[in-house]
Amino acid sequence: MSASQTILPVISRRRGKAQYFVEPLELGENMALEMVLIPSGRFIMGAPKQEEGSEKNERPQHEVSIQQFFLGKYPITQAQYLAIMGENPSRFKDEPDSPNHPVENVLWEDAVEFCRRLSKRTGKEYRLPSEAEWEYACRGMTEPPVAFLAGESKKIYPPFHFGETIDAEVANYRTTKVYGRGKEGEYRGKTTPVGSFKVANAFGLFDMHGNVYEWCADTWHSNYEGAPEDGSAWIEHNETSHLLRGGSWNNYPDFCRSAFRYFNHADFRNFIFGFRVACLARGLL
Repeated sequence: MSASQTILPVISRRRGKAQYFVEPLELGENMALEMVLIPSGRFIMGAPKQEEGSEKNERPQHEVSIQQFFLGKYPITQAQYLAIMGENPSRFKDEPDSPNHPVENVLWEDAVEFCRRLSKRTGKEYRLPSEAEWEYACRGMTEPPVAFLAGESKKIYPPFHFGETIDAEVANYRTTKVYGRGKEGEYRGKTTPVGSFKVANAFGLFDMHGNVYEWCADTWHSNYEGAPEDGSAWIEHNETSHLLRGGSWNNYPDFCRSAFRYFNHADFRNFIFGFRVACLARGLL
């Protein structure tokens, strides 16, 4: 093995088990909200300089503690959003099987209101995940695997939860550009039904890379200097821009990395913006 070669797999399709609960929203096929338990742990947030496509706003890397919580197995779908909000703002609502596509064209403010209404209906505490919770959940591991870089052993995460690259067989993104040792594939040019690729991470989550960007609770900061280390949302009350994570169907693969950060104003909607919900684990275990 050369000094620069890692021991990480290109694409991992490992099987795992997840603890979860189901929140029925109303009668109807595929209407239930599946919430997956994300275990407590510590992780290294952000990306190292050597990660392809990484940016300065993903540093400095820092260790964060996460308390267990529940996170949606999938992004919120058009059908689920309609059931709670009484409307469907999506651009792709006329696609075959559109109720199972992720809702998009969603304002951050609308995502927060969805959580408020869902909490009132169910008696549980639903909210948007913090940026730290989202990245930890996306990576799907509490300890980074060991890699060999520059002749020494280091702990380092792969850019994606399924390994060091991404392709059209495992995610929905703009496939006309390759990442690492990846390959080009079908560019779909629209959202796909949640869970289409049958590839979950080790925590049991689907569609963490591509399909739609996902709003987080945090306001935007240009780097991690002074970031909280307890997994809480980092909020400046005079800031109106909020974090989006995960990339989308319309983004190149480096935008879909676990560490990639994007932001927009809370009152801005776009057909690449969606969300998934988090829920406190207290009282549910």
